[in-house]
Amino acid sequence: MNTFADLQQAIRKIDALPSMPVIAQKLLTLELNTDEGDAMLLRLIELDPLITAKIIGLANSSLFGSSGQVDSIRDAALRLGLKRVKSVAIGIATMSALTKHPEGLIKANDLWLHSIGFAFSLGAMAKVMPERLRPSEDQMFLAGLLHDIGFMVLAHLDTQASNALYSAFKAQPDRPLIDIEQELLGMTHCEIGAQLGLHWGLPQEIIATIRYHHTPDAAGSSEGQPLVNMVNIAERIHPEFYGAGHSGTEVSEQEWLKLGIDPGKIDEIRYFIADVATQANEFASAL
Repeated sequence: MNTFADLQQAIRKIDALPSMPVIAQKLLTLELNTDEGDAMLLRLIELDPLITAKIIGLANSSLFGSSGQVDSIRDAALRLGLKRVKSVAIGIATMSALTKHPEGLIKANDLWLHSIGFAFSLGAMAKVMPERLRPSEDQMFLAGLLHDIGFMVLAHLDTQASNALYSAFKAQPDRPLIDIEQELLGMTHCEIGAQLGLHWGLPQEIIATIRYHHTPDAAGSSEGQPLVNMVNIAERIHPEFYGAGHSGTEVSEQEWLKLGIDPGKIDEIRYFIADVATQANEFASAL
């Protein structure tokens, strides 16, 4: 019996979800690689102090290993790249719109830490993929930042349900998290996040990645491939950082080959993700 039947009804009513922040709407439709588009990106971000501060903080983090202090969004864009800045800004705006005060057990900054490290880990995976299969950098980064946004939606709609779910995760760390979610909520954070994606008009490949990253073989996942498989594998190869839900599930050679990745590169990818996890923790703790 579902304890949170009212929550299911709330989530299935799209109108119950918050509106997409105006800045995120503008950024999603903004075309880069033109003088006008590039300048508009920087102007939009400069209007939001929170986004500006986090992007400058990211540019100064050890994730980039660069010397010299960045103190403007323009210099940060030079260091990070405009596509990455655009994706980070959309991710920050999204999470900020869903953050409630006081927060429950799931903290926005914890999810930000998880997501920023995750976005970089997808980049490591892409480097050893054939170019013909490799998603664009902005797709990968946005998918990494938003793949678990359903947890924020849940916390926004029902803090009690979110806290109960978090407590159940901690009490049953070896149990698949989507099984726990189905038992408590009758749905998963993947479905909840996809509802938000549809409501906000996110790109279809991002919605599919949010919906299917725990079930990459499900019907419908093809619209988000290869991002769906990339996110699924990234969570499984480093579960101690990326949370419960995949513990003990090995990635098969066939799964690596689907991405065009030589299984001999696995150790290299694991090492990079572990290093990114450490640096992302240092970055988040400094904010």
